[in-house]
Amino acid sequence: MTGNGQGGRTSRHIGHILLRAVMTLLMVATLNFTLFRVIPGDPASLLLGGARTSVTAEQIEAQRQNWGLDRPLFPNQMVDYLSATLHGDLGYSFKFRGRHVADLILERLPATVALVGLAQLIAIVCGVMLGLYAGWRRGGAVDHVATGASLALYSTPSFWLGMLLVVIFSTALGWLPGYGAYSPGAISGSVDWLLDHLRHLVLPVSAVALGLVGQYVVVARAAMSDVVTEDYMVTARAKGLTGGQMLMRHAFRNAMLPVVTLITLNLGYVVAGAITVEAVFAWPGIGGLTVEALNARDYPVLQGIFLLLGASIVVANMVADLVCGILDPRVRQ
Repeated sequence: MTGNGQGGRTSRHIGHILLRAVMTLLMVATLNFTLFRVIPGDPASLLLGGARTSVTAEQIEAQRQNWGLDRPLFPNQMVDYLSATLHGDLGYSFKFRGRHVADLILERLPATVALVGLAQLIAIVCGVMLGLYAGWRRGGAVDHVATGASLALYSTPSFWLGMLLVVIFSTALGWLPGYGAYSPGAISGSVDWLLDHLRHLVLPVSAVALGLVGQYVVVARAAMSDVVTEDYMVTARAKGLTGGQMLMRHAFRNAMLPVVTLITLNLGYVVAGAITVEAVFAWPGIGGLTVEALNARDYPVLQGIFLLLGASIVVANMVADLVCGILDPRVRQ
């Protein structure tokens, strides 16, 4: 009976998480549709405005009818939008004429995942380990140095760090390239091309990782500092457990709960990228595409990017809830 009851609670917990995720995704899609419909400007006029010959009002109206823009927003256009989104059709770009928005996003996504994903991995490993050690050895030299440095990094904008790295390591010293993902003339697929790409990754990855390391150190240290003062830690010490045994059996797992939540939420931003850092380094990712779409008022592309960002955050929240339920059974109650 106990096993069945526990399994039932777990199933209900997972079901509630999935239901919340689906409902939130629906709300995000609806808000995304509404937001870009209330922005001033007619899509037909924007798209036809770049024509070399003059466009008459009749031609614009005919195009609006062809695209279904003359139909009521609710429910006709909204239902069409939700249906097309479910089928992966995010529309066509104004700036990149004739290109599907989904194709543009998928084309830029690998560069962003490579940049932000690698930066997240470095920041998680370095920041979490350093923060947990600082919290475990509170008041020590490592704690003071790590806390001060992490607070400084946490409060510093990533784009400013990026510009500082460019000035020092690219402009002044000339050690590393300061913009782009490849050097001109690089032959795709060769070893030299891969090494060149890795050299271009160093500075932008460092800028993103440095900003994230401070965040992970602060959260991990605070979580470990709270854990070491708990009653069960005092009891473990009274039982004669060594420091290593106390750390691995009791402190580590409980301290990781808020850290895991932060990690999963930050991983949701991997697909969206670091827009400001990509702009500083002219990185050809989602961030660069966002800036280009903003400058061109390319609403379909912006709409697709915002939908991707919202969906990634919702999925990250869902994963965080599931992981926390595994780490702490009380969450499933």
